[in-house]
Amino acid sequence: MEGRIDAVVFPGQGSQRAGMGRDFFEQIPESRCAYEEAADALGWDVAAICFADDERLHLTEYTQPCIVTTEIAMLRGLSARYGFSPALFGGHSLGEFTALVAAGALPFAAALKIVRERGRLMQEAVSVGAGAMTAVIADELNPEVIGRLLDGLLVDVANANSDRQLVLSGETGAVAEAEIRLSAALSGLPALRFVRLNVSAPFHSRLLEPILDPFAQVFRELGGSLDPVAARRVTSNYRGGFHSGDREGVIESLVRQISHTVRWKQNMVCLASGADAVWEIGPGRPLREFFRTIGVACTSVTTREAAERAFAVAA
Repeated sequence: MEGRIDAVVFPGQGSQRAGMGRDFFEQIPESRCAYEEAADALGWDVAAICFADDERLHLTEYTQPCIVTTEIAMLRGLSARYGFSPALFGGHSLGEFTALVAAGALPFAAALKIVRERGRLMQEAVSVGAGAMTAVIADELNPEVIGRLLDGLLVDVANANSDRQLVLSGETGAVAEAEIRLSAALSGLPALRFVRLNVSAPFHSRLLEPILDPFAQVFRELGGSLDPVAARRVTSNYRGGFHSGDREGVIESLVRQISHTVRWKQNMVCLASGADAVWEIGPGRPLREFFRTIGVACTSVTTREAAERAFAVAA
């Protein structure tokens, strides 16, 4: 691995699962310390919620810090055991915050408090059932064309994940109408289908705009130690490329990410162009298939056993 440039990416909300990170916690002291640091920062037992069948794991206010904790615990474990030291970082939606911590741009404790408030604000922004999200899956999807087809509907392109998957987000009835409209307009696309997502709010849509100012205030209060220079190694979901290194620009991008499209395909292209190898670290592996659509291999590590296999090959 010496001399190789590694990029690491972190999945976001939806990747959580009961028991996530437990094997790292039990087998690697550096990973265990991450969970203990998180408990100290948040005032509740993060490990207990991650490892047990606890319904709070699926409540956004808890989900977000639990995922960030697990991903950082895993990364620290891989660094301790295998000397893993990535140079470039990216994360999908919530995962962008993990990426900033991993890059040294945002202190771990501060990030946990920020994403806890981010989750609370997102959860409270829209009444349960008022919003919905659906994945649009087909070959050769064009975000601009689909955006035009949504004209007049309270629906936005939430995630531009790849040429084969976009996610729409918005008012529940409007999302249903969007599915009907796109089914008619794109009927010629191979294997066109829609998959409703089990989410608690219409993330990355204009329905979340009312929480942008409150979240900006939260970030300014808790993110005082943000290092914008270190953030230059992290891709911005909102802008598509790497963060600029300007403090206000980084904050604006993270705030506006909440109600705007996650430009994940652009993030992948940027990371892959500068790296010799791409790794996905987290409790799930949704990002590996997206990299495959741009012809890039991505090694996913979701468990200690997977890490043993992956790093044995890499060595």
